[in-house]
Amino acid sequence: MSRKKWIVNNCNKEVATLIAEELNLSPYAALIASARGVNTVEDAEEFFGISEFVPTDPFDFPDMYKAVKRIKTALDNFERIAVYGDYDADGVTATALLYSYLEMQGADVVFAVPNRHTEGYGLSYGAIDNISRMGAKLIITVDNGISAVEEAEYIRQLEMDLIITDHHLPSDVIPDAVAVVDPHREDCILDFKDYAGVGVAYKLICALEGEENDVTESFLDLVTIGTIADVMPLKGENRSIVRRGTQLINDSDRVGIQVLTEVAGLEGKTIKSGTVAFGLAPRINAAGRIGTADRAIRLLLSEDYDEANALANEINDDNVSRQQTEQEILNQAVEIIESNPEWKYDRVLVVSGESWHDGVIGIVASRLVEKYGKPAIVITESDDGTAKGSGRSVDGFSLYDALCACAGVLDHFGGHTLAAGLGLDTEKIPELRCAINNYADSLDAFYPVQNIDFKINPSCVNTELLDVIESLEPFGAGNPQPIFGLYNMTLTDITPIGSGKHLRLTFKRDDTLLNAVLFRMTQLDFPYVAGDVLDVAATFEPNEYLGQIRLNILVRNIKLHDMDDETLFKEKEKFDDIMSDRNTDYISALPDRDFIAMVYKFIRSKGKWRYDNEILCKRLGLNADDYAKVCVAVEALSELGTLVRDGDGNLTLPQENVKVNLNDAPVLRKIKE
Repeated sequence: MSRKKWIVNNCNKEVATLIAEELNLSPYAALIASARGVNTVEDAEEFFGISEFVPTDPFDFPDMYKAVKRIKTALDNFERIAVYGDYDADGVTATALLYSYLEMQGADVVFAVPNRHTEGYGLSYGAIDNISRMGAKLIITVDNGISAVEEAEYIRQLEMDLIITDHHLPSDVIPDAVAVVDPHREDCILDFKDYAGVGVAYKLICALEGEENDVTESFLDLVTIGTIADVMPLKGENRSIVRRGTQLINDSDRVGIQVLTEVAGLEGKTIKSGTVAFGLAPRINAAGRIGTADRAIRLLLSEDYDEANALANEINDDNVSRQQTEQEILNQAVEIIESNPEWKYDRVLVVSGESWHDGVIGIVASRLVEKYGKPAIVITESDDGTAKGSGRSVDGFSLYDALCACAGVLDHFGGHTLAAGLGLDTEKIPELRCAINNYADSLDAFYPVQNIDFKINPSCVNTELLDVIESLEPFGAGNPQPIFGLYNMTLTDITPIGSGKHLRLTFKRDDTLLNAVLFRMTQLDFPYVAGDVLDVAATFEPNEYLGQIRLNILVRNIKLHDMDDETLFKEKEKFDDIMSDRNTDYISALPDRDFIAMVYKFIRSKGKWRYDNEILCKRLGLNADDYAKVCVAVEALSELGTLVRDGDGNLTLPQENVKVNLNDAPVLRKIKE
């Protein structure tokens, strides 16, 4: 896991106390809600689902009247309607929702989704031609279309009408369509705009019905899956939708969801927002990543168990294949980055490879963000000289704004603050790397953040907290599962579990002992030892065993207690700046001969060093002020061959002794000059 800057969320204790007393809530629950912007009793009633949520009037969306009027005309005249969606889980659920609703209304309706690998995102001329040949008179897009300016004109030339429903950010030009329903239009008057594509499609059917009713409510399971899968913030109406939708999923009579739940190994378990995010959504996404997304749509529309079961198993196999392909590309991407140190220290990572599977490069970008703690764009190069990329970011750096600044290098791009897609000529990849890092260099420093909802005394950790956590559901973007900070904890024991793939850690503070689990970490890779005093970011989850509910502590992040974050991240930025030639006026990072010798002798005494330089500082008895010096010392020794990095990134000794002149180290010369 990458090192993150820890921030304890601010909360208004007076307001939290008032909310807890007025609504008879746990003080812990009220404190966490306060830290998430819930600062009035009325807000708290809505947040905790105590009061009934008043949904947004769908006719407050721009062009909604026009969309409803045109669709009703198509229904009255029995015109063929084509629903055109997208290949991710948001687009799939939006397509299934609108197609199913229109079919219920007796419409002559068909659906189409692009093939990720051959057509790419959004409307294309080929797709429009196919829809025209099907005899459609009206095309309704879901989860796409806001950037289809030229395609909208082509549709008009073919004497078809177009209605766009989308939730992506529009450019300066809005497509010329009968209606463009997008909450992010500048003329939109809505207070809450963070709907998923399926959320906008849902508001469309609410407008067609005139209000929310039993018909529209029956689609909330689909809206919930798409909203969670597209990582939309669970605030405002999204929170109300997901709260009701998860209940519907647990009692779902939708055959496709029932079967998908079984195939995912979730049968008999209570489905919550987290279950959707990590159990159902990845499998729906896998259909479009590995093969074609229409199978996922047919699964959600199916009313036959055998058909649905076959589709669900096929999609589940795709998910397994996706995981394997993802790991292979991730390994290649890391190897490329590590072999190009000038890229490794860029503020934005840009890495490319030939014929990487375009269905998983977005996930690989997410893994790179986790590993390196900085935004990452992963690009696959095609034989025809074109390339397709997908990026992920960290809080504080808008990937969409960054790509806008690089628009001259790109053929096309789109997305959100934290995720975006792009296309460009392969030969322009170096230019993109340069342009986006120039943009990043113009901004204030940004870091990955570990938010802590509040610090908790280990003596207060008990099963009563599980009720507190349950009251805060549903969890997701904008309302993540609470992270509790256990500070100043002494690590007393480390025990491998799960065939050595995971660790059970025992911590002590005062007279309290706590056991916690750290997943996907071997003892060899774990940088801490018994006796280290650490800060632990943890979530608490229930574990039922022999009829008893116990509290599980899951480690989400961990750091040295006495390493000051503010200083450490300034030192990290200092070293990155030196290595990437952003600024070499950092004489304070210059280690003297004795300092470098101390670093070398320590690593030589160990024979190999596999951990971060922050841990090296700790073992040398240094603090955060010395971090950049340690990094420079390690870099200098590596440049001179006194230390060698193996294929796994470990520092080892060369096979033969090397006599060197420290003044020859490029990094030292760079700082001195």
